[in-house]
Amino acid sequence: MKLFAGLGNPGAKYAGNRHNIGSMAVERIGADHGFGPWRRAYQGLVCEGRLGIEKVILLKPETFMNLSGQSVQAAMTFYKIHPADLVVFHDELDLAPGKLKVKTGGGHAGHNGLRSISGTIGEAYVRVRLGIGHPGHKDAVANYVLHDFAKADQEWLDLILRGLSDGAEALALGDAAKFQNTVAQRVTPTRPHQPAPEKGPRLPPEPKTEPAAPPAPTEPEKSPMQRLMDRFR
Repeated sequence: MKLFAGLGNPGAKYAGNRHNIGSMAVERIGADHGFGPWRRAYQGLVCEGRLGIEKVILLKPETFMNLSGQSVQAAMTFYKIHPADLVVFHDELDLAPGKLKVKTGGGHAGHNGLRSISGTIGEAYVRVRLGIGHPGHKDAVANYVLHDFAKADQEWLDLILRGLSDGAEALALGDAAKFQNTVAQRVTPTRPHQPAPEKGPRLPPEPKTEPAAPPAPTEPEKSPMQRLMDRFR
């Protein structure tokens, strides 16, 4: 059994924020793969379903980002899930928009949701880092992550959420490489092979032609006096 936790802040006010891309990810997986209805439990919203042969619990903590660990720990305790079977989806400032990386263990890099989870259950869990880009200055980060995605972001955002759903089964089975490749194919599809242009029938070479001979020189026309003198020669 696996627990997929999508981090974000609760309520309609935050639903479209960049900080909520993790929550968007598990919502999309649940919708596309026929999971059961969402219900309130473990200080969050949960639903259950299957990805391939693996039973998966989806969790959206409602403790606000800074206390995500409380909700995650409560769900893990009830379902007896080990940290290695926890997958956390979260926004990542250090990745370009539309980029994704899977990482197991390590620090929280200043992410308050990861800080809370690591402080509660340890660091030995899987993270799906979803790139949202960086505003350029650390003082602008809070305002940036707590604002909705711009209209210009909607195309890549939809593609990466589709890709996450496409690859969710591989992720549940522990195949991180296949999962990442599946997402990449959706976000940056391979260009179709362009066949070489068909060659027409080969024509015989044109026969070589010899250059035309220059015309023979002609004698200049004689005057009447010269013609008269020729007659008496």
